[in-house]
Amino acid sequence: MIGRGLRAVPRGVWALGFVSMFMDISSEMIHSLLPIFLVTTLGASVALVGVVEGVSEAGASITKVFSGWLSDRLGKRKLLAVLGYGLGAGSKPFFPLAVTPFEVLGARFVDRIGKGLRGAPRDALVADITEPGNRGAAFGLRQSLDTIGAFMGPMIAILLMLALAGDIRAVFAWAVVPAVIAVLLLVFGVEEPKKHGEARTARAPIRWSEVKAMGRPFWSIVAVGVVFTMARFSEAFLVLRAQDVGLAIALVPAVMIVMNVVYAAVAAPVGALSDHLDRRILLALGLGVLVLADIVLAFAPSIGGVLIGVVLWGLHMGMTQGLLAALIADTAPARLRGTAFGVFNLATGAALLAASTLAGGLWSLAGPQAAFLSGAAFSIVAMIGLALLYMRGRPGKPNARG
Repeated sequence: MIGRGLRAVPRGVWALGFVSMFMDISSEMIHSLLPIFLVTTLGASVALVGVVEGVSEAGASITKVFSGWLSDRLGKRKLLAVLGYGLGAGSKPFFPLAVTPFEVLGARFVDRIGKGLRGAPRDALVADITEPGNRGAAFGLRQSLDTIGAFMGPMIAILLMLALAGDIRAVFAWAVVPAVIAVLLLVFGVEEPKKHGEARTARAPIRWSEVKAMGRPFWSIVAVGVVFTMARFSEAFLVLRAQDVGLAIALVPAVMIVMNVVYAAVAAPVGALSDHLDRRILLALGLGVLVLADIVLAFAPSIGGVLIGVVLWGLHMGMTQGLLAALIADTAPARLRGTAFGVFNLATGAALLAASTLAGGLWSLAGPQAAFLSGAAFSIVAMIGLALLYMRGRPGKPNARG
């Protein structure tokens, strides 16, 4: 059954899957080493690392709000996807050439803007070129290849660090190769289907008159989501914590491998479980795991202890990512769901910038314990918010109405 489903997936979707895989390999080769590069090679403070990560990831989150609308408006999904992947590939040569943290900030920001720009048009392309009966297999295939890239990137970085005597700049230079392959695959391996007479009439992604009509259940989930995002700052701090307790720089990318393996193993079963249990309960359990992860990471004295914290962090990711989006879908009026997700992305994008900046500042002022314990504190506040929603009977199941 699975084999027949995959054989029915169009060639263009396979190409898009491999585009995602190669770009993820390139990005993770860099991102798994970037915090160490900033601190040990360029002399950046951990506070500045937090600013770099916060600005970059917030830019990606906010760009996602507008990229899908723009692809509908222009009717040129492939063009926008090429532009997004091209920005990602074009940013890669600047990492090995950087001599100041601010050059890294610029390259990282461009890279993440590219990520935000390409995501929605790419997914819309998958839908456009696939028959409705095969879309589940098509999206699953693309996501699977993307996940393979997330594993392979840090693995390749470790092998190159060992082969190149720990030369991080050389590893960054090699990361250009899979990025270029990704763009070439997209340009020559994907054809955009003929369409869309209605493209120029696409509505704006957010209409403020509709924002007022969202209702209290929706805004309650947005508030919980903002506090949750404050608790879940950048994974760059996991990498820095591992190096802080003595993990060899060449092996630091293993942190991202461990986290992603656990994340990938847990996400699908928890997602299926959330269709049968109250999502708020599962989200609260995931926040409890995050509190435990933060405490372990704050006080672990050894590499083994930090890796336990990383495993718990990956477990919380698998238990929570997607649940907030499902709760937004549960609580927003059906006719306003597109606007609801746009508002949610804007709010959590701003919170992500604040979270990573705050974590970096606390680390610089009071050490890693302060940064991770602040995350635990925000998690507890978010859990209290969920408990209040539960007691008030707000929707938490997939068939609930907002």
